Amino acid sequence: MAKTKLTRRQFVSAITVGTGTVLLGNVALASSSDAPGLSSDALRKVTLGKSGLKTTLLGMGTGFSGYNRSSNITRAGVAESVIRQAYEKGIRFFDCADSYGTHTFTAAALKSVPRESYTLGSKIWVNQGGIPEPERPNADVVVERFRKELNTDYLDLIQIHCMTDARWTDKEKKQMDILENLKAKKIIRAHGVSVHSLEAMEACVGNPWVDIVHVRINPYGESMDKNNPENVTPVIEKLHREGKGIIGMKVIGAGKFKNETEKIDESLKYVLGLGTVDMVIVGFEMGEQIDNYIGRIQNLRVWSA
Repeated sequence: MAKTKLTRRQFVSAITVGTGTVLLGNVALASSSDAPGLSSDALRKVTLGKSGLKTTLLGMGTGFSGYNRSSNITRAGVAESVIRQAYEKGIRFFDCADSYGTHTFTAAALKSVPRESYTLGSKIWVNQGGIPEPERPNADVVVERFRKELNTDYLDLIQIHCMTDARWTDKEKKQMDILENLKAKKIIRAHGVSVHSLEAMEACVGNPWVDIVHVRINPYGESMDKNNPENVTPVIEKLHREGKGIIGMKVIGAGKFKNETEKIDESLKYVLGLGTVDMVIVGFEMGEQIDNYIGRIQNLRVWSA
């Protein structure tokens, strides 16, 4: 793969939101000629829109290359240990899904720590394929199974996974209503969607049911809803302005440039510099990657115009 490097002008153009000001995560930071850059903290607490959920800027995705209830970390036999290491290093958001097969490993990794000390999210699968059985029970049945697998009384976030249809809010209305009822009962704290097309993302705009959205975003258009991020970022901005929590995924291009240091750093700068993404998740495959990414974010320098 040919390396692509953002110029400083391109990067500044992407992140500038006002003279002398950049946004990093969901906090506005002023800058001056005496301060050429601003660093961040991967472990600082952020709020996911108006959902009330608070967690760390950097979260762990447990489903890198996840499908049919397995992922890279389950296949490698390291799921429990890597999740535990992420918690020990200070990460407090763990992103699961029915299709990843990481529920029981997450429960085992976190069994000795207070439940209220971390944020736990998962996703229900309603499409064909993706999980072994053909049946698609209603969301309340699925969430009850999730609670048992994760050994928890409640889940902080449940999302409908991998929506691509522009009419998903109509087609999944029954499941949305069930999840709303589960939130009223405090079985879940928030609900939302993981989108895998621009049309599905646009369907979230103006929809009050959507608390939190997983969006695919990086400056290279890799594994995104459109190959030009300029087509995607205005929709993310609309969602952010509405108070929806925004979780950035595919920041490393679904692992496509995980071995390209400059592209990783530029992508983190770009996504966090947008000011509309509340947090990012990375699919760690080994413990040393956790320190690596915490350090990368800590050392980010975000320039103003």
